[in-house]
Amino acid sequence: MVGIVVVSHSPDLARAAVNLALQMVHGPAPRIEIAAGTSDDRLGTDAARVAEAIVAAEDGGGVVVIMDLGSAVLSAELALELVPEPGIQTRLVPAAFVEGIFASVISAAGGAELDAVARDAEQALQAKAAQLGQTQPPIEAADSIIAPAAIVAKATIVNPDGIHARPAALIVEALAFVDARVMVATDRSARSPTALMSLGAQAGDVLRVEADGADAAVAVDRILALVRNGFSELAGRDRLGRETVGHDRLSPHPIGVSPGRVVGPALRMPDPITEPDPTIRVPEAERPAAIKRLANVATDTAEQLRSRSTAAGTVGQLLEATAAMATDPDLIADASLRIRDRGLTPERAAWEAIGSVADTIGAAGPRQAERVSDLYDIRNRMVSSLTGRAAPGVPDPGHPFVLLAVDLAPADTAGLDTARCLAIVTEEGGATSHTAIIARSLGIPAVVGVPSATAIPDGTLLLVDGITGEVIKEPTVDQQAATAPVLRPHREKLMSPGSTADGHRVALLANIGSARDIASALECGAEGVGLYRELYFLGRTEAPSVGEQVNACRAVFSRFAGRRVVVRTLDAGSDKPMPFLGYVEEPNPALGVRGFRTAASHPELLHDQLMAIKVAAEAETAEVWVMAPMITTVDEVRSFAQGADDAGLPIIGVMIETPAAALQAELILAEVDFVSIGTNDLAQYTFAADRHSASLASLNDPWQPALLRMVEMVTGAAADSGKPVGVCGEAAADPQLALVLAGLGVSSLSMAPGALAEISRSLAAVTLDVCRRAARAACDSDSPSSAREAVRALLTT
Repeated sequence: MVGIVVVSHSPDLARAAVNLALQMVHGPAPRIEIAAGTSDDRLGTDAARVAEAIVAAEDGGGVVVIMDLGSAVLSAELALELVPEPGIQTRLVPAAFVEGIFASVISAAGGAELDAVARDAEQALQAKAAQLGQTQPPIEAADSIIAPAAIVAKATIVNPDGIHARPAALIVEALAFVDARVMVATDRSARSPTALMSLGAQAGDVLRVEADGADAAVAVDRILALVRNGFSELAGRDRLGRETVGHDRLSPHPIGVSPGRVVGPALRMPDPITEPDPTIRVPEAERPAAIKRLANVATDTAEQLRSRSTAAGTVGQLLEATAAMATDPDLIADASLRIRDRGLTPERAAWEAIGSVADTIGAAGPRQAERVSDLYDIRNRMVSSLTGRAAPGVPDPGHPFVLLAVDLAPADTAGLDTARCLAIVTEEGGATSHTAIIARSLGIPAVVGVPSATAIPDGTLLLVDGITGEVIKEPTVDQQAATAPVLRPHREKLMSPGSTADGHRVALLANIGSARDIASALECGAEGVGLYRELYFLGRTEAPSVGEQVNACRAVFSRFAGRRVVVRTLDAGSDKPMPFLGYVEEPNPALGVRGFRTAASHPELLHDQLMAIKVAAEAETAEVWVMAPMITTVDEVRSFAQGADDAGLPIIGVMIETPAAALQAELILAEVDFVSIGTNDLAQYTFAADRHSASLASLNDPWQPALLRMVEMVTGAAADSGKPVGVCGEAAADPQLALVLAGLGVSSLSMAPGALAEISRSLAAVTLDVCRRAARAACDSDSPSSAREAVRALLTT
């Protein structure tokens, strides 16, 4: 979700404006950070505070910054230079302060992307201007009209005030998780919150709704229900038009955090473990053994969590993070002191030490408080182990259920059986809690913030709506009939090897970062792995041993028996700092010691990694290829090739990520068996534009003709040498650009697993000749937009 930063001279003004906007959001809200006032509590702005707020607001979708006036703008501009974390896409928006905050919050909560949120904020005054008759309300571009629309419906507005701020927000919210293109219109079309408000629709006006897409019917039904219900501004109905009289709703303010509407019997999580006795004391002579026992249990708990972290993507990452907390040196030291100095039992020491950390984190703010459940999960597991009890977990009643809990830890939610768990309802948590994150990743409807949810008896029939936040006990027959089956997120599978319509082969491979990404690659039918990133090196104070590296590689190789797995050697530096390398700060890390350059100062790291890859390859049957990143000279190629050959690796290549490497592709290919083009870095270095800079994003567009001509230079050399050339950057996952790359002579495309099926369809729809003509048209263009248009025109003729 896009994050919001509010920069103001006055903290009171900023908080009031944010609170007003949040009243319009009933589902998950975006991260909002306020940077207001000076460090000594005077009116003013502080660039350092703004920079910190930008980092805190980043939630994966970029950050929009709304400023009040004067120095707030200057502070925001300066803050962009002070942001300590590169790569955060940021938009400084010249929007009206209150209206801009409202529009950006609602737009972000509705799932809009960064540029759309910024645009909605900039247009925020149009609704007010239209109401005062000072300008004509905006008319969206003609291409926003859905033609032909799959579903068209009309409804008369019945609420006295028409579509003002709150109704507009409800429409956006109702469509947040719907797979459909929707247009709402009177005599004008509108889709954003501010555009909806500027329609000027009043009571008695007829609203026309058009929708297309997989969930078109759902989208239309929801909007019609809102309109007919008067947007809950009429008595006796909820905000989606369902009658509220006579139904037992558990809370007026729950939060739906994962979409879906289901009915099932309640099942409560078991009661947490009991608090250890604080009065028991360990004899002084036995305290060293007690301290050692505590440390062993902490290590065992971390390993148990890590053993479950093979889950893919976010789930696995959360479990890894929780496991790291279990062996935090400060936490273990605190608990050990409680044993040594006070004679507490190990279980009591763990209880108090972890509880103290949890209290500190909980007091740091709502977002930090959502992480406290992770600490409590660690505490429960450690205390259970120390007292010889079974570890906490989700019960299995043998039938489908709606799970009720105070809150859920990552280890609990990651282990849920999605065939049994219909929905999750918790008393605590928020839109960014781990329960919400994992529930969305598993496709399980979830509602958080429901008071007394765990007081509901097991077996009580519940209706749970993960969008509206409704939890209804003993729903009526009509309400049950309105529910739909839960659609688990599924990944479309690649059904056959990648090729064009006339049979020209283009291997379709997956990019993976660790063993936990394997499942999605296999589920999507990847032909192999085109880029196995060395993420097992990250976040460590010491380099992994050869044995650890062998195990990490075998976990991947064993699942791709007989298939290609391309392993990239260590790509440390720049945006991937590794503490064990001991690098000093560099003025420009992207142009510093990174990639293969680390081998010059740490040759033992490369040697160990190559040996580990060799050992793992010999133990499995995957077709293992190895390649070095960040190559700039032929001497580097020869050095790497010699080292890989000495290790006994049969298929050796390098990455083409710098213009120097592309210009010398012919010489490089004479030394190795293949090359792989990393379009992300190649664009960065070709255009001298930091790939993490939002303001330079247009230069890093993979459709840049200069970049495509650089690729053409490499593929031409590969064709002359008869050796394969792959692409493993973001460009490979673009359905039309994939055709261009194939036409240029790229023999394999490696991408995120979810994109494989679409790329396969795109290739299968055209011949190699069409791909070659598309490639020529793109390379001969003078801008990314003209390249796209030239290819689009070719494909539609």
